[in-house]
Amino acid sequence: MRYLLITFFRKPNGQIDEQIQISKRIKKTDMSTCNVILDFAQKKVEKCVIEGKVLDTDWDRMYDYYSHVYPSLFEQLSKEAPIDAKVK
Repeated sequence: MRYLLITFFRKPNGQIDEQIQISKRIKKTDMSTCNVILDFAQKKVEKCVIEGKVLDTDWDRMYDYYSHVYPSLFEQLSKEAPIDAKVK
């Protein structure tokens, strides 16, 4: 897998839930519906939109934040992404 896709949902009570998925490629619908898209092969932020605002952030900052939230997933993606990128 190469990409980490994160989508935020606001519940009626105001609470925000986060849905994550990993993917080999980005679809057009992913670009319009996901809030955060991280490319592990290129080590770059494809998209970062929080509460309707595009945030100018870098790979290191996003990696540091989310690697603490999803450590095992980030370990897996970091190992697999370079292999997938070479195949493409």
